[in-house]
Amino acid sequence: MRPPSLDEVGFVHLSTPQQVHLPANRLFVGRHDILLLILDPARLGAEVRWEPGVPTDPESILFPHLYGPLPVDAVVDVRELRPGPDNAFAPVAG
Repeated sequence: MRPPSLDEVGFVHLSTPQQVHLPANRLFVGRHDILLLILDPARLGAEVRWEPGVPTDPESILFPHLYGPLPVDAVVDVRELRPGPDNAFAPVAG
């Protein structure tokens, strides 16, 4: 699978279970159709770098970035990511 971000910025954006609510709340406010892909890191097959979520702020929280296509066989589960009653997403259980 080759997400558009791989061509646009050179990597695939990933998040840990404890982080996923941060980009979800920034990018998907009010959405109820978001799917969360659970990945097996051992199956990614490309380099993963932990880099600042805000590139201009080296002190910002680090997010995993996959520098290559996302192998479909790395997806081990798919879950719905639903916002709460306040339309905000929360961290998910690991």
